[in-house]
Amino acid sequence: MEDDVSLFPEEEMDDGLILDHYCEGSLINKFQPLLAMLSLLTLLLGLLLGLSPLAVLLGPIQKRGERGVSRVRPQEKDEGLVGANGIWCPSLSPEEEQNTDAEKTKTKTADRDRTQALHLRRDLNRLDMVREEKDLFIQKTRGELRACRQRIELVTRQQAVVAAEIAQQKEANNIAAVGRLQATRSRLCTELEKERDLESNITSTLKENENAMWHIEILEGQMDAARKALREEEAAEGRRLQAQAAERLCKEKAAFRKAERNRLLRIRKSMHVQKEHGLRHQKLVEDAQKNHKIAVKFLKASLGRIREQEQKEEMESRKHLKRRMDAVLALKNNITANRETLRKFQAWGQARAELAEQKAQVEKEAILAQGGDAFKQLFHQHRRQELEAQKRAFEEEQKQRRLEIVSRLWKEEAEENKRKKQLLPAQTANRLTLRDKTWCYVADFCEGLATTAALYPLDTEYSVHPKASQLVEAISSESMQSDPGALTNPEEETLAVPEISGLWKEDYKPYQVPKEDVDRKPVGGTKMDKDILAHTMERLRSGVVHKQVVSGREFKGCPFNSKPELIHFKDFDIGKVYKKKITLINTTYTINYCQLVGVEEHLRDFIRIDFNPPGPMSAGMSCEVLVTFKPMINKDLEGNVSFLAQTGGFSVPLKCSTKKCSLSLDKNLIDFGSYVVGETASRVITLTNIGGLGTWYKFQPTSESCEQATSLNTSSVFIYEDKNLYDKVIMPSVSENLFEANESPPMETGKTESKEPEEGCHAESEGVTMTTIMEMPQGEDEAEIQLGEVTEGEIGPFSSIKVPIIFTPIIPGEVQTKFKVVFKNPQYPTLYFRVIGIAIDVPVWVPKPNVDLKICMYDRLYQDSVLVHTRSKAALRLRFEVCKELRAHMELLPETGYIQALSSYSVQLKFLPRHSLSEDAGKYFDKESRVLEAPMTIWVADQIRPVEFTVHAIVTTSDLEISPSEVDFGYCTIYEAIKTSVTLHNHALLPQEFGFVGLPKFVDIQPNDGFGTILPLESLHLDVIFQPTKAKEYSFELVCKSEINREFKLSCRAVGVHPPLELSHYQIKFAATALYDTSVTTLYVINSHLSMNSLTHSVPRIGSQDVAPVGPTSFEFLLPLDSPITISPSVGTVLPGKRCLVQVAFQPVLPEELVRQEALQVLSKEAEAKPSCKDTVTQKRDLRRQSIPSMRLQNRERQFQVSTSPNPELQKQELKASSEEFQAAQAALARAFKGKFDKFVVPCVVASGDIKDRKETETMSFSPQNTLYLELWCPTVAPSIVVTSDKGKTVFNFGDVAVGHRSIKKISIQNISPEDLAVEFSVLNPNGPFVLLNPFNKLPMGETQVLGLSFSPRESILAQETLDIITKRGTLTLTLLGTGVASVIVCSIEGDILNMGYVIARESVSSTFKLQNHSSLPIKFSMRLDSLSCTRREDRQQLPRFLVSDQRTNVVGTQNHNGQSVFSVVPVEGVIDPGRAQDFTVTFSPDHESLYFSDRLQVVLFDKRISHQILLKGAAREHMMFVEGGDPLDVPVESLTVIPAFDLEHREGEPHEGPPSSEAEKLKSILVTLEYLQLDTNTPAPPATRELQVGCIRTSQLSPKKSVEFSLDSVSALQHKGFTVEPSRGFVERGQTKTISISWMPTADFDPDRPLMVSALLLLRGDVKETYKVLLVAQVVTSP
Repeated sequence: MEDDVSLFPEEEMDDGLILDHYCEGSLINKFQPLLAMLSLLTLLLGLLLGLSPLAVLLGPIQKRGERGVSRVRPQEKDEGLVGANGIWCPSLSPEEEQNTDAEKTKTKTADRDRTQALHLRRDLNRLDMVREEKDLFIQKTRGELRACRQRIELVTRQQAVVAAEIAQQKEANNIAAVGRLQATRSRLCTELEKERDLESNITSTLKENENAMWHIEILEGQMDAARKALREEEAAEGRRLQAQAAERLCKEKAAFRKAERNRLLRIRKSMHVQKEHGLRHQKLVEDAQKNHKIAVKFLKASLGRIREQEQKEEMESRKHLKRRMDAVLALKNNITANRETLRKFQAWGQARAELAEQKAQVEKEAILAQGGDAFKQLFHQHRRQELEAQKRAFEEEQKQRRLEIVSRLWKEEAEENKRKKQLLPAQTANRLTLRDKTWCYVADFCEGLATTAALYPLDTEYSVHPKASQLVEAISSESMQSDPGALTNPEEETLAVPEISGLWKEDYKPYQVPKEDVDRKPVGGTKMDKDILAHTMERLRSGVVHKQVVSGREFKGCPFNSKPELIHFKDFDIGKVYKKKITLINTTYTINYCQLVGVEEHLRDFIRIDFNPPGPMSAGMSCEVLVTFKPMINKDLEGNVSFLAQTGGFSVPLKCSTKKCSLSLDKNLIDFGSYVVGETASRVITLTNIGGLGTWYKFQPTSESCEQATSLNTSSVFIYEDKNLYDKVIMPSVSENLFEANESPPMETGKTESKEPEEGCHAESEGVTMTTIMEMPQGEDEAEIQLGEVTEGEIGPFSSIKVPIIFTPIIPGEVQTKFKVVFKNPQYPTLYFRVIGIAIDVPVWVPKPNVDLKICMYDRLYQDSVLVHTRSKAALRLRFEVCKELRAHMELLPETGYIQALSSYSVQLKFLPRHSLSEDAGKYFDKESRVLEAPMTIWVADQIRPVEFTVHAIVTTSDLEISPSEVDFGYCTIYEAIKTSVTLHNHALLPQEFGFVGLPKFVDIQPNDGFGTILPLESLHLDVIFQPTKAKEYSFELVCKSEINREFKLSCRAVGVHPPLELSHYQIKFAATALYDTSVTTLYVINSHLSMNSLTHSVPRIGSQDVAPVGPTSFEFLLPLDSPITISPSVGTVLPGKRCLVQVAFQPVLPEELVRQEALQVLSKEAEAKPSCKDTVTQKRDLRRQSIPSMRLQNRERQFQVSTSPNPELQKQELKASSEEFQAAQAALARAFKGKFDKFVVPCVVASGDIKDRKETETMSFSPQNTLYLELWCPTVAPSIVVTSDKGKTVFNFGDVAVGHRSIKKISIQNISPEDLAVEFSVLNPNGPFVLLNPFNKLPMGETQVLGLSFSPRESILAQETLDIITKRGTLTLTLLGTGVASVIVCSIEGDILNMGYVIARESVSSTFKLQNHSSLPIKFSMRLDSLSCTRREDRQQLPRFLVSDQRTNVVGTQNHNGQSVFSVVPVEGVIDPGRAQDFTVTFSPDHESLYFSDRLQVVLFDKRISHQILLKGAAREHMMFVEGGDPLDVPVESLTVIPAFDLEHREGEPHEGPPSSEAEKLKSILVTLEYLQLDTNTPAPPATRELQVGCIRTSQLSPKKSVEFSLDSVSALQHKGFTVEPSRGFVERGQTKTISISWMPTADFDPDRPLMVSALLLLRGDVKETYKVLLVAQVVTSP
């Protein structure tokens, strides 16, 4: 309360404005008259809020005192020593101290004035707030006073009304109503007194608040002047703040102008820096342009060599293409041989087919011999074979698909590995800048050296052979020059071996620098330190360097010249010391100085400079400098020796070169010119080494495969070929592999073997596989140009070697051979040179030595011309000769002729092959491949060597073969057509045109009506369709003609049948039917056979047999097994002239085996998910330890095992059609279904007679010849609408639902068709439990609708219905299942009455009972008491039962006075599981004495149905004894008046003074009526008997009495009247009862007309004494 009373909160006083003296300052003096008023106002507010005056007055003073203790004045600190923040301050002079004190005093006064004004403003605001609160409180009090007065008036009127009713009831003598009204009047009087007291309190409170309000108004009037002064002060303060804001704005503008100047300075500085950067960049660009010009010069030379190389490769490609053409011809021969093998296999297949046909015929005869139906059995057997074949085909297709998937996975893995290999980061040992590498290369090239080599690392993980992983490729100098990218893209260069061992391994982890070493600076200082040092040195030197101006001319250039200009140490050896002297000559205009600066940092360990500065040197004078070089590493070094002169610095270049081997050939092409066949020529080629290092060399020829491999090496490209899915071969290095294979000691270098070139070539191509390389036999070109005797050896430094090349032409034409020079050191590039020569043949030659006549047929003439040329300048005589074996088949015309000089001659070739060619030709004809190679000879006069050429031809036959040669169509009805297939085979190697001509009307051949072209060795399958027009026997021939007019015949026979029955439709085309939908159509079976007269019309018969009898004819449709076709009726009888309606239904479904396999696959995937994850982790761990082929082989085997061998445990499981897995798999397959088209042929067998006339065991004799066939076209499509919820299942089981309850399921329906669909629903049973909640009429394309279905059983029943969702594209059928279960609960209370007995008032007793759930559903229950019902208040407004005429039952009896329920039950609600029981505890807790406590407990199930109603009863007593029994004398409803209990002073055993009160002496009456039933006066009846119960209540209260004693007086008087009482006295223990039995027999003097009335006193002694007056009334009755 003190915080509320204080007008100066502590938070506001602590803002830094401290008031030490409340009444000081000018503002305080101004408002001095108001301070007393403020103090009075504070006191008044405190009094109104209920505080003491002392607390109000001392509160602010105490708070100021507390704040004053925590504050320290500046004067209390050490003067002149320490400031406010603890910082030392110097002492001030006395005048400065006085000025400072004055300023501080002025500041304090102003602060106090502002604080005082602030507090005054707060107090005035608080006064206004208190005034508003008091005003609001007064208004509220006045409203309460008005309401109180209104209630007083209302109660007064009610008293008057009650008084009038009391007068009326007294007149009516209604005692009960009078008592009730009197109680109401007393209650109203009490309420009236309370309201009047409340009115007086409100009136006094109102007066006090009005007085306080008057005082507040007086104070407000007195403080008007203060308010006015305060407003003026606020205005002045506002003007002061505006002035401060203006001053602050000026300061901010000045600061802004200063910041703007700083910004402009920064911009100027940045522009100056950018200008410097621009100049520096321009200089760099100029240097780059100079370097570019130098690089372009070498690039042009490289491009010239590339063009020459491309021309060479083009020539080689032409030769390679020629060899490929020869290989194609060889391949053609192999194809011919393979076709012959295929013909053999076809012959074997035909033989097996004939054997199978014979076997089938034998089986058919055996079945007919046994009396069985051969046609039916064979049909079923054929059907089973087809199904098995389809199953095997399906399995093969699945295997093929799995293999394709596996191969695709392998291919993806190979591509991934290749991509990883390509993305492998290039590692280089020493990364130089592009400029450094360019200058190094230029310097090396000028000296004839090219040391740069691109080395490619080979990953052992991707290698196949152990040697291939160690091979690297070397790039020759030519390849370096021809590839500009090698110079311009240094990032692509890689090293074969890492600089640090293990650096390239995948598990390698780079060294991490410790944290404590991170902040350490490098040895030479940081880059920033070096830059600062260089900048400092440059400034120092700039102070030393001066411009030299003589006679007005300024010297520009190098001040000193060096002789020599380059310090070059060539071919040095490690460990030796080399010295060189240079002379520096002063080239300036006057005296100059020279000082040694030093060498570059990377040369300081090897170079030492000895130089003594000579002092001032005149122009033209010189000095010597000694340079000492001691090499310690075998590496080229370059740098500068720097000097400083008076006019500026200069440097002398320094270069150190290691020993190198620079090899070259004197020529790259050796041209021998033209030589006649048989001559020999020789040339010499020189190998020169101008370097200081020797090496081992070897000359050898370059074969085609080796040349291509070398070209691949020079372009730095690896070539791969996937021989299979596991192996990858990497192109090795040529020179390294060569010397690994041919390594020999130095002492054997002089020896040469003839097989070394072949071995070298083999070593080069070892481990290499290329798709474009074909191993061709070594031709004669290599033998014509050979090397001399010396082909290998050691070449020393600065020496040369000459090797001879020998040309010996053998075959006329141009000869070209390539040679190469390989070296032992792989760093030296391989050198190539080419040797060409021309061999001249004899004068006469044939430009086409091979005449190809292609494919020829027997007995056909083929002609061609052969052209002969001559280079002779004279005419020559020619004679043409054919080998004697082929003279009967081939000839050359003319046989003799003359060819003129330098001209050509043509001879005619004729070829007519006979069938005897294979025997006549002998060795020139291959019978298997049918290839003819005929040698022809041209004899030239005066020339010993003849000219030969060869004629090639493939001779083939023109036969066409039709198999089978005979066709038997068997029995065929006139309503159908029989199709059989024949094979037309072309034995020729040429295509032939054919056609079937002269066909009868009842025969058709397809395709193309029997005409077409058959390819070589091709077999065409033709369909021969036979459809008879009448019943007879047919025999005819079909003629096939070829294009050369050859005829081939096919014999056919058949029997036409006219069956006694016919179908209205023999072909039915169903509309596209969705899965699990049904399409229905109808047809008729017609019996049109009415007469046996064959002259008037065609009659039913089989061929030429007897006519079928006229009469009823039976039929039966034989449906295929597991077909989706249903025919009804499938069996029937048709009378003559009648027809029978047949209904055909098509309902496509998915095969159960397919659905089961899909479900098993899903289960197997789920089962193998965890093991597969573990296998994947293990595989990744072992991936780096295994090679690529073994890893992929393991993956393939594992995948194949997973895909082909499902889990055997899953195979053992039998999935039922009702299981969830089966339905989910069925829905998944239906959703992924793409459509299917099936064609079924259903046979309809016919038999004479009525099927009803046959006996049960007798079968109809159906004739297989009269069988009709019904063809059904059944297209199956995917369903247009599918169920997307619950895994697509169409069977919805609501499960067990309690009767009277409802269960709702939501089903998602999706339209997967390409159009919007109108939807209709079938009608559910209106009296059934299933209800469709939200039907819709349209389902757009691709959208999903949610369908609501409810199941509400009204009885215990197992319900099942189907709901059809109908669209124009099909019908979706939903099966609804549900079980209604009745809620059965059994209560352990018998009679549904629970009597709690007697209990002491204000004590409680509990009892338990059980509810047993006998149903199969968990039951939700809740317990409800009628006394707590919401309608209880309405029921209490009604009159009691004893006051109304009707006998209305009221189960709620007496209730507690404290408002709590007498009975309570635990638990109130819950769930009882099926087969379980629930215990309930009922507690009886009365708070006063009554015998009529009662209530009703209702057991409500599912908050709806009342299962049990249990009546709860109980009685309460103030004392421990009770008596029950007898006839009731009072009503079971308590009176409205309160009956006081007995005073506790009258308990037994306690002394009391004075006479007993009337309440203690009042007796309680018990009426006992005894009726003696006397039906017969002669026979005595049993006595009339009644019982009274005397009990003792068990209680927890302490009482001296542990039992109750009872006694009945006047027993002898009762016995005299005929009454017998047993027992008349006794004791009753706690919690027990005793029965007093009263019986009566009428005495002799009893008057039956007058009842006998006798009374006795029953005395009970317990904690108190109670007396009951027992009134016994006895009478005799004659009827019950």
